[in-house]
Amino acid sequence: MTTSLRPCLWFHDNAEEAMRYYVGLFPGSRIEGIERYPDASLDRHFEGMAGKVLSGRFTLDGMPFTCLDGGPAFTFTESISITVACADQAEIDRYWAALSAVPESEQCGWCKDRFGLSWQILPAHLDELMTGPAAIQALMGMGKIVISEFPAADGEPRGQ
Repeated sequence: MTTSLRPCLWFHDNAEEAMRYYVGLFPGSRIEGIERYPDASLDRHFEGMAGKVLSGRFTLDGMPFTCLDGGPAFTFTESISITVACADQAEIDRYWAALSAVPESEQCGWCKDRFGLSWQILPAHLDELMTGPAAIQALMGMGKIVISEFPAADGEPRGQ
């Protein structure tokens, strides 16, 4: 499937490090290309950016992204996040361990990585786990989602 949509991620000065990290984490991922800032004498906006990423293109598990090193003018906020739909608890645990770097940002499956980007690490079947008020209450008490901690539809603990 081809899409014309491609989110762009603005990093302070570590776009290439982030691309390499994400590509190494998600199967079916690759860096497509990196253009670097030219010599600062070409434009005042390039001052101090020589060699940094002017435009990086990469794909994570089939989803295309663009990124750049833009300096400190803008930072990531939780208003934008990337959702990872996980097949099972082992996959949740793997992505959570790799991406969660800011404990105070963890809630309901949301975490923030070492680059400041927010992620939602969720079971692909979350809708099936959300069986009523007890399930919502369980979710609200979680940082990392633990599937076995959701009550079953009959209200009994789900178990392992």
